[in-house]
Amino acid sequence: MIKKILVGSLVLILVALAVGWLTVGRSLYAIRNATSIQTAPADYDLQDDSRVQIPAPQPQVALPRNPFKNVYWGDLHVHTEASFDATLFGTTLTVEDAYRFAKGEQMRSAGGELMQLSRPLDFVAITDHAESFGTTTRCDDDDGLSFIEKLNCWMMTTPNPLTFMLIRARALGGDDGQESDKTLPAGVYQNKSRNHPTTSNLPICTRGQGGVARCYRDSNSDWARYIELADRHNEPGVLTTFAAYEYSPVLPEAGKHHRNVIFNGDDLPDHAISFLNVGSAIELWRGLEEDCVAPCDFLTIPHNMNKGWGLFYSRHTWDGGTYDEQAWRLRKRREPLAEMYQVKGSSECALGVGATDEECAFSQILQPCEPGQTTGCAFQTSFIRQGLKIGLQMDRELGFNPFAFGLIAATDTHNAAPGDVEEWDFTGKAGAMTSPAIRRFRQVRKLKPYQTPLQFHTSGGIAAVWAQENSRDAIFEGMKRREAYATSGPRITLRFFAGWGFDESIVDDHGAIATATLGGVPMGGVLYPEDDWNDSPTFFAWVGADLMSAPLQRVQVVKGWIDADGSTHEKVWDVACSDGLEVDPTTQRCPDNGASVDLTTCQTLGDKGAGELIAAWKDPEFDPDQGAFYYVRALQNPTCRWSTYDAIRLGMPPDPRVPASIRERVWSSPIWIDPRG
Repeated sequence: MIKKILVGSLVLILVALAVGWLTVGRSLYAIRNATSIQTAPADYDLQDDSRVQIPAPQPQVALPRNPFKNVYWGDLHVHTEASFDATLFGTTLTVEDAYRFAKGEQMRSAGGELMQLSRPLDFVAITDHAESFGTTTRCDDDDGLSFIEKLNCWMMTTPNPLTFMLIRARALGGDDGQESDKTLPAGVYQNKSRNHPTTSNLPICTRGQGGVARCYRDSNSDWARYIELADRHNEPGVLTTFAAYEYSPVLPEAGKHHRNVIFNGDDLPDHAISFLNVGSAIELWRGLEEDCVAPCDFLTIPHNMNKGWGLFYSRHTWDGGTYDEQAWRLRKRREPLAEMYQVKGSSECALGVGATDEECAFSQILQPCEPGQTTGCAFQTSFIRQGLKIGLQMDRELGFNPFAFGLIAATDTHNAAPGDVEEWDFTGKAGAMTSPAIRRFRQVRKLKPYQTPLQFHTSGGIAAVWAQENSRDAIFEGMKRREAYATSGPRITLRFFAGWGFDESIVDDHGAIATATLGGVPMGGVLYPEDDWNDSPTFFAWVGADLMSAPLQRVQVVKGWIDADGSTHEKVWDVACSDGLEVDPTTQRCPDNGASVDLTTCQTLGDKGAGELIAAWKDPEFDPDQGAFYYVRALQNPTCRWSTYDAIRLGMPPDPRVPASIRERVWSSPIWIDPRG
């Protein structure tokens, strides 16, 4: 009986998908919105790429092993045609193409635009959706598939955004995309066994030879191929690769509660645990710890907390459950980093949502939530700064801090183009839907601002990790100890230390990094005040500009702390200014240095800014009995946003709906003060 219901449900879904595609989808995708691969050449003819001046790509520079560590650049969030959504967006580049791209090879986007890194990456993880594994493995086996399976395969491999929207709607429990009234989304997670996936959303799991067991084997086969490809392309000292995937629960209104799972070591699990197997991050961590034992290791990295509808730093799980102490310890042990910047914006903080810091308006499109609003708005518990403050409160309650995480950035590209973050090289992140350039300006349908590429999409970010050498073990350990940081794209070099073993004179020390290393802790570390020590530690920051981008404008320290009554606070100080300017003692801000950019050419104007900024700072409000965290944020001079480069290519003025310029930036992982007692 159950099998008949499942089959009947699948038939109805397929009919709805087919009718929708034939009656609406083809028109929506190919004619009305002109986003098909077939019409891409005509759209590409509208732009002239020669109007944009692009720096010549540089070769990778191999760095010798360094006991005081080198900075390595990478991308830990990359999708290829193996992700079903990327396929439906028109992406055809493969996992192997993505590895070649990371090494510096040129590729073409689904819309025909040339893509190439300014410099090769040092490390990469390809993180296709684990829910896609095994779904189309048999689609070339025409003789072994039923008619329904063939129809499913055709739908799943034929580019069409409507199919993607209908699949999301089904995953949420209804054909209209509205959230199911069940605790868990209907049709996605119906049993907690990790031995077999659910079947209602997989194209060839309910009929034909083998059924569910065959689909499970196909999923394992796909995952084994990812492991093999990561091993094949791993070149220590050149490109370090990690076997990885994305765990992707579904939330209403395109909300995100996803995590990338990054593996290291040998004897990796045979199965990639997905949302088809377990319904919460807690169960994901438990399953991974059961399957990945030494010499296997793993960590998870959440992303798009800004679109997580307040769930990421809530005390409750997304499905209405609660964390117990064991679950909090799991999270602390397995989630040392957060991806706080990528194509879908910044998750640092939001102006007016628990923050008054003016820079919290950067890459934000969501408005503060109204009373009773549950989706589509900015929640305090969706942002890392608030999460860090909640962590201070939980440290008091639990005796440990489950929200002591470091920061990285990534692309979340669905073009198989890891690390492609330069504003001048932006080709969208969703295949032929956002490439070529004219498609990034079109209003596809009546969308909310946070759903439109023009208004919401950034060019993406990149991760930096400090490690002694470019190898799996060294970079993975750097991530685990949180000695990592995030940039909005440029390869800005940042070091951040705190300690009582050095003072402000370190800025004149030619061996400053060695002094800071021996006399304190780096970003990601924890300082413990001694009983007889009441003075502030010295915070040392060194920031170097990306020579292929723009000079630096200022360096800031962001502090969060907790009072005796449990209330939390935050404050921002500017600690270094470019061009000989000094911090205003009243506002604690550097004066504007007057730097600007020519919006008709995207060339910077004048000679403002600094190639490097160094600061040694003590907290004038330091209290050794307060729990606190500090992180560094540094800002560049203004440069053109990707949409302005596109406007130049298309021979049109910058679109007034978005800023024409951007102040790129970098964020360090925090350093925590663990108070006395």
